[in-house]
Amino acid sequence: MKIWRDNCRRISALSICAVLGAGLILGGCGSAETADGEQRYAWPLGTSSPEDTVTQIYAQKFADEVADLSGGKMKIQVYPNSVLGGDRELLESCQDGDIPFVVQNTAPQVTFMPDIAVFDMPCVFSTIEEVRDAIDDEAFLAKIQDVYHGGGYELLGYADQGFRVMSTSKPVYEINDFKGQKIRTMENAFHLQFWKELKANPTPMTFSEVYIGLEQGTIDAQENPYEVIVSNKLYEQQDYIVETNHLPHLISLIVSDEFMQGLPEEQQEIIRKAARTAKEYAREQSDERISSRIKIIEDSGTAILPMDDELRTEVVKRCEPVYANIRATIDEELADMYLGKGE
Repeated sequence: MKIWRDNCRRISALSICAVLGAGLILGGCGSAETADGEQRYAWPLGTSSPEDTVTQIYAQKFADEVADLSGGKMKIQVYPNSVLGGDRELLESCQDGDIPFVVQNTAPQVTFMPDIAVFDMPCVFSTIEEVRDAIDDEAFLAKIQDVYHGGGYELLGYADQGFRVMSTSKPVYEINDFKGQKIRTMENAFHLQFWKELKANPTPMTFSEVYIGLEQGTIDAQENPYEVIVSNKLYEQQDYIVETNHLPHLISLIVSDEFMQGLPEEQQEIIRKAARTAKEYAREQSDERISSRIKIIEDSGTAILPMDDELRTEVVKRCEPVYANIRATIDEELADMYLGKGE
C-alpha cells in the first residue's frame, strides 16, 4: 500500500510539473534562482475555487503583495479551479513541497490534521467579528499553528466567507421545523451529526449535483455561505434562507513548512507580511460581497429568515452531543480555548 501511495504521489507531482511547465519556463518543480538570488519563475499557489470568489481574491491579493514587497523579485502564480488538483491533492502536494502555497476551506484539512475539527463545533459564535477575534488571538493562533506544523505546513492566516447558512424549500421558525428536512451536507461526520441532532435528514452529495437535486426535489435544502449560494444560483430553487450561522466558513492560507524554512529570513518575513495584508483585505471584501449577495437573493423573491434568540438557544442545546464527540477526538486544551472565546 505504501509503495502504491508513493507511486501515486510521484505521478501527481509529475502532473503538476506538466501543468506548471505549460505556463512557465521551468527546469523542474523546485525553486530556481539566478546567481544573484533573483527568482527565475513564479511559485505556484493552488486553490480548488473559481475565480469570482473570496478565495481567489485572498490568493491574488497575497501574490500581488509578495511581488510589491519584494520589488518584483518574488513571484507567485495563482492556479484556481482545481487546475493543480482538488483539495486533497493540493494538501498532499503542499505537504510534499511540490506546491508551496494553498488557499482553501479548513474542512478538507481535518483528514490530515484531526485537530482542525475544532472549527466544526457548531453555533459557537454569534457574529463573524467574534470569530475573527477568536482565531486571531495570539494564544489560540500559536496553538493551532502547532497543529499545522505537525502536518508539515505553516499557517499564514485565516480569511472567511462569513457563516454557512441553510437554504430550503420549507420555512424554519421553530426547532421542530428542521424535522425531516432532507439537507445536503459535506461528507463530514460532525456536520452530519449536527443536522441529525436537529432531527433533519442530512444527505452527503457531490456539490455538482446539488442544483439539480434541489430542482428535482431529491433534497429539500442545503447549507453553504451566501457567496456559494449565489455563485451557483442555488437560491433559484429555494424559497427561504435560514440564517442558521452554524459554522464559520474559514479560508486558510498555508505554505509548505519545508519550503518556507528553506527561504532566507528576509523572504519569509515578506511572505508573512503579505499574508497579513491579504487576510484583512479578503475579510473586507467578504463583508461587502455578503451584503450584495443578500440583495440578489432578496430581489429574486427568496425570503431570508433570521433565527430568533429562542430558536438559537434550542439549537445550541441540541448541539451538546456534537461538542462532546469533537472534544473526544481533538486536543482538549484547543477545544477549551475555542469554546471559551465563544458564547
